[in-house]
Amino acid sequence: MDHPFRYIRAFEVGRAPTSSKYEMHIKLRTLKNGPAVRNRLRLPHPVKTDLRICVICSPSSKAAEAAKKAGAAVVGEDEVFTSVKEGKIDFDRCICHVDSLQKLNKAGLGRILGPRGLMPSAKSGTVVKDVALTVKDMVGGSEYRERLGVIRMAVGQLGFTPTEMQSNIRVVMENVKKDIAQLSDRISKEIHEVVGFNFPLPAPQSNSAVGVELDKFPRV
Repeated sequence: MDHPFRYIRAFEVGRAPTSSKYEMHIKLRTLKNGPAVRNRLRLPHPVKTDLRICVICSPSSKAAEAAKKAGAAVVGEDEVFTSVKEGKIDFDRCICHVDSLQKLNKAGLGRILGPRGLMPSAKSGTVVKDVALTVKDMVGGSEYRERLGVIRMAVGQLGFTPTEMQSNIRVVMENVKKDIAQLSDRISKEIHEVVGFNFPLPAPQSNSAVGVELDKFPRV
């Protein structure tokens, strides 16, 4: 019998292959108010290829020129600050050149960009010297963050093949496991359940497993 995933795709006939994004949800057994798992990675088959990146740097600098060539959609300082204060936030990620950090802080955009997860900071790796390299890493890259014990991650598009989906899923699971392993021994956190496209997947028997049982993941 055809797998239910065939019916999911049947409902989306006529849509562009990149229009639908499919997620996997990784549910964790974790303590409340503990450290959250978060990271950035590059999937073998990028899901979000239309990412708009903003680079805060002097518009007349070499860094600005390099950022534009790398694919940044918005580049500048004062004009960007003004647009953000007016509510015009036309970007999905924001990074800042180290030389522009002081100016960014003086602009007081934290209360606007902070709640949206867009405020650059050294801790998140978005205050950098080489903005062009960071832009290249972000284009086609993906981020995940644990919220309320669940990590949500887009792993495919409508046009992806089962092999491409499985490849992305395996990379996500391997990275999440590494992140958990790097936590302190005093912090209890483990994978409890993995859900894809609203179909439950069995959790690994142990945190040392390479990944979920991908052969049971929804296929075409």
